[in-house]
Amino acid sequence: MKGISGMFSGSGLMARLMRSGSWVLIGYGGSQAIRLASNLILTRLLFPEAFGLMALVSVVTVGLMMFSDVGVGPSIAQSKRGDDPAFLDTAFSIQILRGALLWLATIALAGPMARFYDQPDLVLYLPIAGIALLLLGFKPTKIETAQRHLRFGRLTMIELASQAIGVVAMVVLALVTESVISLVLGSVVQALVKLILAWAVLPGHNNRPRIERAAMAEQMGFGKWVFLSTAFAFVSQQGDKAILGKLLSLETLGIYNIGYFLAGFPILLGVTLCNSLLIPVYRDRPPAESAENRAKLGRMRLVVTSALFAMLSGMALLGPWVVDLLYDARYAPAGAMLVVIALAFLPQAIGVTYERAALAAGDSRGAFVYSGLRAVLQVGCLLVGFRIAGLVGGMVSYGVAMALVHPLLIRLARRHQAWGARHDAGFAVLAALIIGAVVWLHWPAIAALGHAQ
Repeated sequence: MKGISGMFSGSGLMARLMRSGSWVLIGYGGSQAIRLASNLILTRLLFPEAFGLMALVSVVTVGLMMFSDVGVGPSIAQSKRGDDPAFLDTAFSIQILRGALLWLATIALAGPMARFYDQPDLVLYLPIAGIALLLLGFKPTKIETAQRHLRFGRLTMIELASQAIGVVAMVVLALVTESVISLVLGSVVQALVKLILAWAVLPGHNNRPRIERAAMAEQMGFGKWVFLSTAFAFVSQQGDKAILGKLLSLETLGIYNIGYFLAGFPILLGVTLCNSLLIPVYRDRPPAESAENRAKLGRMRLVVTSALFAMLSGMALLGPWVVDLLYDARYAPAGAMLVVIALAFLPQAIGVTYERAALAAGDSRGAFVYSGLRAVLQVGCLLVGFRIAGLVGGMVSYGVAMALVHPLLIRLARRHQAWGARHDAGFAVLAALIIGAVVWLHWPAIAALGHAQ
């Protein structure tokens, strides 16, 4: 017990990493528990088409956020001036301008998106959802400062509290309106609560609007590649819904969104951990610096990948039974979708710990090149897969694209001496065995998805 408690005490990197990792796990687990509870309640109050329509709203709002990301967070995390008030205030000012422009963009895009997807309600819902983007523009950089120094305690509590209050608002509004507007307004309430709590609770510098030219130049120089890479990351993370929203019925899209939510739990946990923790780790313990650093990072990589494989395999094995237990018969096809999507995430799990090494070293250009090629392959594979095998082919395409782009990720990791050859080879073999066993077990349910449109 003393040895375990000692790992969490002190001010060293490992102690801070252990404490921060615990908070990230608590935050992510709590967040997903809240999402699942709200999902179970709202699927009984609303209809599958409502979740399909909200998926389209999210595609636009998340897309705007990612297409306008100038790398404020990573810039603060990796810069030597990351604690300088002038640097932080410049970042804050950039965020305010960005939030205002994003809200105006939702207003401008509402009509065209409504016509493209043939969903007139988007004309109303998108500008309302855009208010959340406007509010988030005023969030303090104390959030990024806490992440920079691996202080996640209060940050986690803020995230959970704001999410819980937002969900309560959604449920109450769903009872009253029985409409998608409840989901849209709930997201605005969540953004407002998070903004208020971040200003009131987090310690650190209280921002004021000002621009310092040197800080602006550094952030824009670093952020130009982050901007481009996150734009491509949108295609990777939301492109399936944007494309399938045009190819599938709104009901099937809503059911797909349920399956994706359940299957995505493990891989999103891995991405969250890596985004939150690995830039500080790679920054303070560069793998190129010593064999000891590479060995420690290799052990960490093994733990992370093993945990993700275990969770993804569990979701894939139990998918149809989990959906039957949690949801009513309208959502039954989500079980087979969960199986396919969870298996498709296995190739990504193998390399999830590599990309942050480039950003920690200031190589945002390398991260951009990787993100760009990944996005192009994912879109191309999705369109080809859907054309060949319908929805099943579209879902399988994600895993195919991630396997095809993995050599470029290896090249990026080798540049910063962060690649583990035995790690990748061993987990690639394990992934093939898992996919074969699970497909054999659930083939009848997977084959039945061939008729879903």
